[in-house]
Amino acid sequence: MGNIHTVGPDRALFVTGGCGTSSRSVVVGNWAWAWWFVSDVQTLSLRILTLGPVCENVETSQGVPLTVTGVAQVKIMKEEKFLDLAAEQFLGRSEEDIKDAIDQTLEGHLRAILGTLTVEQVYQDRDTFAKAVRETAGPDVAKMGIEILSFTIKDVYDKVEYLESLGKAQTSLVKRDADIGVAQASRDAGIRQAECQKAAMDVKFSTDSKIENNNRGFKLQQATFDTEVNSAKAEAQMAYQLQAAKIQQKIRTEEIQVEVVERRKQIEIEEQEIVRKEKELIATVKLPAEAEAFQVQTVAEGQRAKVLAAARGESDKIKLIGAAEARAVEAVGRAEAEQMRMKAAAYAQYGDAAILSLVLEALPQIASEVAAPLAKTEEIVLIGGSDKVGQEVTKLIGTLPPAVQALTGVDISGVLEKLPGARLIQTA
Repeated sequence: MGNIHTVGPDRALFVTGGCGTSSRSVVVGNWAWAWWFVSDVQTLSLRILTLGPVCENVETSQGVPLTVTGVAQVKIMKEEKFLDLAAEQFLGRSEEDIKDAIDQTLEGHLRAILGTLTVEQVYQDRDTFAKAVRETAGPDVAKMGIEILSFTIKDVYDKVEYLESLGKAQTSLVKRDADIGVAQASRDAGIRQAECQKAAMDVKFSTDSKIENNNRGFKLQQATFDTEVNSAKAEAQMAYQLQAAKIQQKIRTEEIQVEVVERRKQIEIEEQEIVRKEKELIATVKLPAEAEAFQVQTVAEGQRAKVLAAARGESDKIKLIGAAEARAVEAVGRAEAEQMRMKAAAYAQYGDAAILSLVLEALPQIASEVAAPLAKTEEIVLIGGSDKVGQEVTKLIGTLPPAVQALTGVDISGVLEKLPGARLIQTA
């Protein structure tokens, strides 16, 4: 029994040993079968390894100690023979061990190459230096199944300030050359600038002349065009106004015709309205008026006949009532006359006694009429003492005969004097 082992494309699978027979297989990015207890299974990374070889105080061909650091990208090659070499060298070892082995190899070659170069060559031509390292170290690391993908010089420096001095000298030379170059460039630039300015002025004058000529021609041509355009506009405006006037005249003529037609229609409508109103008046006013007049006339005639009949009846009634009242008045007059005649005969027979009887009968009524105003008086106050009351009463009674005489025409004083035993007392 056993297991199936798989690896990705970045690793190599090594399976050795078998059941009954000895076998060995290498798989990259695939699977393989391994027996339990009798098969050995190991993997090896195929990923890129980044190394940083450092060579400190390595003397160049001039005897100047330099410190050089580089950056190398390496990996195990996938070809079968290189995988076998890598397996022999690194299988079962850690990634750090692999890096350390390769790093030491690169540092050794880096030291060897530094001893053959000058400081200037190392410092100024780093690409050539790195290429030489790759070319000399490549075959050695290939024997371990390693491929150098890239190698670059990261930094170069020294502790004796050689590079700094070299830089100062070089800087001075560069500054000198730069100043000379700047002066020459300024001189050449001034000359060139003056030449360019002269050429520019010539071109400008020529161009300005052409521009002015072109402007003059353009303005002349534009004036000509403006004249033609203005003429055309004026003609078009006059034609437009004339055409507009004609159209307006036609429109006005059509409007007048429309107004005439509308007026005719309006007159026809008004005539029809008049006829309609006449018929309406006949139907709503004349005929009802005639009917009402006939009704009123008929009612009036009936009323007149009624009034005449009532008047005749009232006249007959009044005549009858008048005749009856006349006969009644006549009878009453005759009765009153007979009564008066009989009273006169009685008065003549009895004389003054009858007259006195009549006066005495009338005295209570006269007294009530005289006392009527006094009945409305709540209180009478007599000033002058108790003896004045009797005098006032006596005076009041003394005024009675003249009042009776004024009312009845009968002098009761004369009548009373004729009574047996009566006498008249004169009041003061």
